[in-house]
Amino acid sequence: MASVSFKSATRIYPGSEAPSVDKLDLEIENGEFMVLVGPSGSGKSTALRMLAGLDEVSAGSIFIGERDVTDVPPRDRDIAMVFQNYALYPHMSVADNMGFALKIRGVHKEERAKRIADAAKLLGLEDYLERKPKALSGGQRQRVAMGRAIVRNPQVFLMDEPLSNLDAKLRVQTRTQIAELQHRLGVTTVYVTHDQIEAMTMGDRVAVLRDGVLQQVDSPLALYDHPRNKFVAGFIGSPAMNLIDAEITEGGARFGDYVVPILREAVTRAGDETTITVGIRPEDLRIVSDGELGLQVRVAMVEELGAEAFLHGTAENIGLEIVARIDARQRCEKGTSLRLAADPKALHVFSTSTGDRLAP
Repeated sequence: MASVSFKSATRIYPGSEAPSVDKLDLEIENGEFMVLVGPSGSGKSTALRMLAGLDEVSAGSIFIGERDVTDVPPRDRDIAMVFQNYALYPHMSVADNMGFALKIRGVHKEERAKRIADAAKLLGLEDYLERKPKALSGGQRQRVAMGRAIVRNPQVFLMDEPLSNLDAKLRVQTRTQIAELQHRLGVTTVYVTHDQIEAMTMGDRVAVLRDGVLQQVDSPLALYDHPRNKFVAGFIGSPAMNLIDAEITEGGARFGDYVVPILREAVTRAGDETTITVGIRPEDLRIVSDGELGLQVRVAMVEELGAEAFLHGTAENIGLEIVARIDARQRCEKGTSLRLAADPKALHVFSTSTGDRLAP
């Protein structure tokens, strides 16, 4: 086990002027489960491949523990990688797939058998060791790929969207298993996904990337409660945060005929700007009566999810789509108009021009 350090690590692909990863500074602690998340093209998979040695580092350096591995070949980095497509050999049994890397390294047959048996027991694969990959389900193949990584006893696990080929139900089940397994093994793990729900439920910490630049790294709850900028605010959370450009007024922030109070600190930090961006989580909006102050919204759809529901509509005065979490038993008809009021204590305030957080 070891820590991992990206020190101004940069990757520029041949023929491209813009870096895919731009001066990445990231410290991953020994035994930590770190998730890299972001949209397509954000640089998360490139960062993982740089750590694995599969992509060259154009500038900066990467350390595993105290060792500079920037120019070290992949086979000598003491890492194990789990790929999106599992990369299993179809003609080999589960046991042979799991032990192939050990065989190549010259590990004695008895030692290989012991490691394979231990990993199979850990992953619930004891009854499948003689089967070929084609006889396994997607979830079982994914566990074989995990087993192949575990038997190597690496310092660092690298996982590149390993759940993307599974159906929705199996993804939920398997991500819980992976998180529990990593906690039990205590191996430093770097996990790449584009799914922010996956990131929030699995990682000790989450690093959010955009266009190759690290936006924020923090615990899942801290990212949700205190996003550093508009991008992180809109990316983390499902459904996404409502982001509304509002006019700064004496009483606070105005959108349409609705004014919400905001901290004086936010107005001060906005400087000469006449507008700010107000972020409101769906759970921080509530339906109010017509006589109360609120944002006038025409209901487009109500997404019923059992104990709760999500109201999707359009703010009539500003023409912006709004999502609010409501009680599933609170009846809202499509096409009707209602008012939504925000909890002033739960507002997030950002600069309209820079996107940076202003307060609180």
